[in-house]
Amino acid sequence: MDYQIITTVIAGLLLVVAVLGTIIPILPGSILTVITLIAWAWILGSPAAWTAAVIGAGLAIAGLSASAVLTGRKMRREQIPNGPVVVGVVCAIVGMFVIPVIGLFVGFAAGLLTAEFVRRRDLKAAAKSSWEALKSMGLGILVEFGCAALAASSFAIGVLVHFLNR
Repeated sequence: MDYQIITTVIAGLLLVVAVLGTIIPILPGSILTVITLIAWAWILGSPAAWTAAVIGAGLAIAGLSASAVLTGRKMRREQIPNGPVVVGVVCAIVGMFVIPVIGLFVGFAAGLLTAEFVRRRDLKAAAKSSWEALKSMGLGILVEFGCAALAASSFAIGVLVHFLNR
């Protein structure tokens, strides 16, 4: 079997993991997308592969940046420090093992709400800020997922062009 085909199949599988990683935080996401695309283009070395990799990497970086900016801006506006978010992440990891499939999300939401309640001493204010934080993180995840999916699409187009012009 040709090394280019094997490389492309492995890169495709890694891109599936990377796109899923934008939704499931324990998997690598956009960074894996960039690394995979650049390594694939470097190994294949064709203009089609490099074009697809540069476009895809640009999309993945744009998605990662937009996600960070959108989430960070909303967190600052709601005056949520990093502490409650860290508590939410720890509870998400615990929740992942306690409740299969949805435990990650339930744990994060419960941990964030609890930490905000302890910090604010007002359930209504804690629920409001936690809800806003969850919405902003959801929007960030959605944007990053969309850009990673577009990057994977550029890979698919690059694969077609590369192997049709071989």
